[in-house]
Amino acid sequence: MLTALSIKNYALIDTLQVQFNNGLTIITGETGAGKSILLGGLSLILGKRADLSSVKNPAEKCVIEATFDIANYKLKGLFKAEDLDYEPQTIIRREILPSGKSRAFVNDTPVNLDSLQVLGERLLDIHSQHQTLQLTNDDFQFQVIDALAENGILLEEYTLQLRQFKALKSELGKLQDQKTEAAKELDYNLFLLKELEDAKLVLGELESLEEEYETLNNIEEISERLSTSHELLNNQEIGVMFHLTEVKNQLSKLADFSTNYKSVFERVSSSLIELDDVFSEIEDLQETLEADPNRLNVVNSKLQILHNLIQKHSAADVAELIAIRDALREKVSITENLDSVIAEKQAEVSLIEKNLGGVALKISEKRKKAIPGLTQQLEKLLVTLGMPNARFNVELSLSAVFLTNGKDELKFLFSANKGGQFNELKKAASGGELSRIMLAIKSILTNYTQLPTIMFDEIDTGVSGEISNKMATIMQQMSKTMQVFTITHLPQIAAKGDTHFKVFKEDVNDMTQTQLKRLNPDERIVEIAQMLGGTNMSDSAIEHAKQLLN
Repeated sequence: MLTALSIKNYALIDTLQVQFNNGLTIITGETGAGKSILLGGLSLILGKRADLSSVKNPAEKCVIEATFDIANYKLKGLFKAEDLDYEPQTIIRREILPSGKSRAFVNDTPVNLDSLQVLGERLLDIHSQHQTLQLTNDDFQFQVIDALAENGILLEEYTLQLRQFKALKSELGKLQDQKTEAAKELDYNLFLLKELEDAKLVLGELESLEEEYETLNNIEEISERLSTSHELLNNQEIGVMFHLTEVKNQLSKLADFSTNYKSVFERVSSSLIELDDVFSEIEDLQETLEADPNRLNVVNSKLQILHNLIQKHSAADVAELIAIRDALREKVSITENLDSVIAEKQAEVSLIEKNLGGVALKISEKRKKAIPGLTQQLEKLLVTLGMPNARFNVELSLSAVFLTNGKDELKFLFSANKGGQFNELKKAASGGELSRIMLAIKSILTNYTQLPTIMFDEIDTGVSGEISNKMATIMQQMSKTMQVFTITHLPQIAAKGDTHFKVFKEDVNDMTQTQLKRLNPDERIVEIAQMLGGTNMSDSAIEHAKQLLN
């Protein structure tokens, strides 16, 4: 329940601090006195977006703080889910800075507006005048029926499965689109893949083939130059090895004379060994050298294939061609396997669709069982509120598609007069009748939902004094199990409260300010007498006020 409210620098409020009790709290005041300012401040606590224009002095910070006693309302799970520190006495604070930036805190922990709205929905229900139109809204009507049907857990399960169902349907759609696109490319990809696979790509092959081609293509020149080199090395007249052997023989006779001669001798000997090895290798090369026009054609053809493929695929080398080939293999494989993947995904969709349909059916069955009890309770309450002939006809029909809260389509029909035809609420009920129906619904909901506080903003609009007395009795009954606030202009309702506050304006230092004052018993008599007869109170108005209060 709301135990305290502090407002600083908001609208016409300079500073306001007030404590609240449980039971039925009445708030009265002249039109324009500032009752809407209180509701605006509380709306900020509940997560409404802030507006710098509502700040009294834009140069200073606006702070609105509310304290809630939530020890008895099983909200620890909600706090944990929103990653908030739970306190039995929870303090929610909103700040609007001069820069226009807004901040929100729960027990001094910064929170975003989404978390604040989630928490606010469990702490305080503000029923403003325009919210009576909610009665004509399908979502609200479903909320009422589902509360009585105790569908909360089933709806959570349905919402989770619906999210999964939509995700799987989306995945299936993407796979089917992918199959359509892939089918267009499959033939071309198969052609490209066959070209690359027929090329029998081997890493490093291009360099090897190019070297072999150069050898085969220049075999005559190679043979001639190897032969000349062979002659220059070993010819008895001009051969390098023949003369170097003679040098070696000459130096061998000097090797024992000095280490210098020995060093030169050894170097010549070493050179002769190396030249002999070179000579042997040249001989080997000459023996293996053979003209092969057929092999030259094969090598040339393979090189042409590789160079064409490199150019076609804009590749740098054979390694990139191999990577392109492997990627094409995967593409073709995925395309050819898409049918089985799609079939598996369709099976998943069918399974969750079946489960989802089962949950939707359970929700619908519980709704159907709850509807007679709802209509009976509503009609019974409306009799006491001066609508003895009010009748409701609530119809459910199954939709062909999954909706956000099941598969039911709802018709919430109403007739206010005996023998009258049923019609939609917005067409069949007047403003005053809608107010009474809303009060009856809120009264019924208190038996099924655990809400600490509800605030009615002039729900008595458009009703007579006698009916307002009955409305006040219902609010009194509600206040036995929850904290109830009502903003009213009717003395019959004001007199029923356990606590009475008056909103009024006063001028302070040439500035108009809104104030909120708790009235003592004598002040309540005066306030209600003024509500009955205006500012010029008669003795009869005062006596009538006392009677109402008693």
